[in-house]
Amino acid sequence: MTIIAIANQKGGVGKTTTAINLGTALAATGLRVLLVDLDPQGNASTGLGIGRASRVHSSYDLLVGDSSLAACAQPTKVPRFDIVPATVDLSGAEIELVEFAERTHRLDRVFAEGAAAWDVVLIDCPPSLGLLTMNAMVAADSLLVPLQCEFFALEGLSQLLTTVERIRTRFNPGLAIIGVALTMYDRRNRLTEQVSDDVRAVLGKVVFNTVIPRNVRLSEAPSHGLPALIYDVRCPGSEAYIALARELIARLPGPGARQSVEAA
Repeated sequence: MTIIAIANQKGGVGKTTTAINLGTALAATGLRVLLVDLDPQGNASTGLGIGRASRVHSSYDLLVGDSSLAACAQPTKVPRFDIVPATVDLSGAEIELVEFAERTHRLDRVFAEGAAAWDVVLIDCPPSLGLLTMNAMVAADSLLVPLQCEFFALEGLSQLLTTVERIRTRFNPGLAIIGVALTMYDRRNRLTEQVSDDVRAVLGKVVFNTVIPRNVRLSEAPSHGLPALIYDVRCPGSEAYIALARELIARLPGPGARQSVEAA
């Protein structure tokens, strides 16, 4: 089992879109995939067709110890792809977790007790570096960073990498960055090309070769409660996520499979 946190403290960079469609692509290869929706907005749950009324057990219940992973996980419309949905209760979880012992290890403990039913666990983190994201990083084997091709991309990434280093030092020395995925890529925009070049110059091979384009079908799919790969498998966005899944599989655990920033 491999646990991958999908994180970036900036909002609107494609974290949830990446979580949904990458999970779908991985499941299509035969892997058993679990997506843990750790964002209080619950967009990953909505994007996979899980209505509010169906979210009886949620990621909030996991964090506060009210339910087990097996009880919270539920199937999606995609074969071999399950989800632990998020509810609005999660918005107050960070305040409640302050009172808990080992508040940064709540999710880690949950996975240690029972995640063997899946080959890959993806965690869709909120757009912040608070206790929810820290729990994800402490529990994860690796980190996947969606990075929007915009002017302030590298500035935000440096803040994230500083947090990752602190997590490594204090809580999870094995945390590695499995890859950086460039999102919302527009070849018609010269700034996009420049940002891509700059990121690759700084991070080297940590950056995936595949880029995720700006694509209307990627934006439309969540409103239908479907991953883009099911909504329109032939659109450029779906094809990009299929290619990204191939790259990710090649980096999954094994001798030398993981890549960290230090290797760049």
